Amino acid sequence: MKKIIAVIVFASFTFAGYSQQDNQRKTKDDKKRQKKEKMNQIMRLEEEGVPSFRKQNAFGIKLNTDGWGISYEFGKSNSVTRATIYQIEFNEKKHRKEDKQNTTTANGGFIFFGTPFVYGKKNIFYQLKGAMGQQILIGGKGNKNGVSVYGIGAGGLSLGLLRPYYMEVPDGNNSSKYVKYDSPDSLLFLGQEGIIGGAGLTKGWNEMKLAPGLHAKTAIRFDYNRFNTVVSAIEGGLNMEYYFKDVQQMVYSPSRKFFFNAYVSLLFGKRK
Repeated sequence: MKKIIAVIVFASFTFAGYSQQDNQRKTKDDKKRQKKEKMNQIMRLEEEGVPSFRKQNAFGIKLNTDGWGISYEFGKSNSVTRATIYQIEFNEKKHRKEDKQNTTTANGGFIFFGTPFVYGKKNIFYQLKGAMGQQILIGGKGNKNGVSVYGIGAGGLSLGLLRPYYMEVPDGNNSSKYVKYDSPDSLLFLGQEGIIGGAGLTKGWNEMKLAPGLHAKTAIRFDYNRFNTVVSAIEGGLNMEYYFKDVQQMVYSPSRKFFFNAYVSLLFGKRK
């Protein structure tokens, strides 16, 4: 009797072990099958020219009509044709009257070139922007080698950063000093004949003033990458900004609150 019970118990454990292994194998097979089906679906969508993704991350390099910028974008798909995007940008805005100049000095038969400067520039204007918007698929690729076309609309907050512009001038004691426009040495700042050069990136960071504002943009994006998991795109659009404080970039030009520009951006990143 004891032997019969032992055999039954052993058989039960063996059967349970085989059942557990079989269930684990089925679970793995189910996961592999689901993954394969998902990949097949993505491939079918790609062949039909419909990019399919859940999330995307992209970095951008921008060339504006009034400066340059860099950006980061996170997107989350709402449907096959629509996604919500979140963007962060950092830009430097140039004034249309800026004219970079060089100075030269002769000493002991040698010619020395000073640091380039912009005459009459009062502030260097940076922008830090945060935006939320929509990306809408206008036209699919048609095939793997085609181009997807998206419409972009976004807007949000903009923080203007005004850094005083410094220039190097003689101080009358065979040495030099750095001056800005709003200082007791403003006459030296505007004395073009005595300017040695610009201060570069070394001055004004601890004197920055803030100008909060709003911005909005509309754009067209051309995604030319062959693979759906990679973002390679060119974006062109229009951007509008309004600041609640006056922004003055040049001494002899009036301050402004409203800015408008066009831009082209190269984006690269990943989708999943």
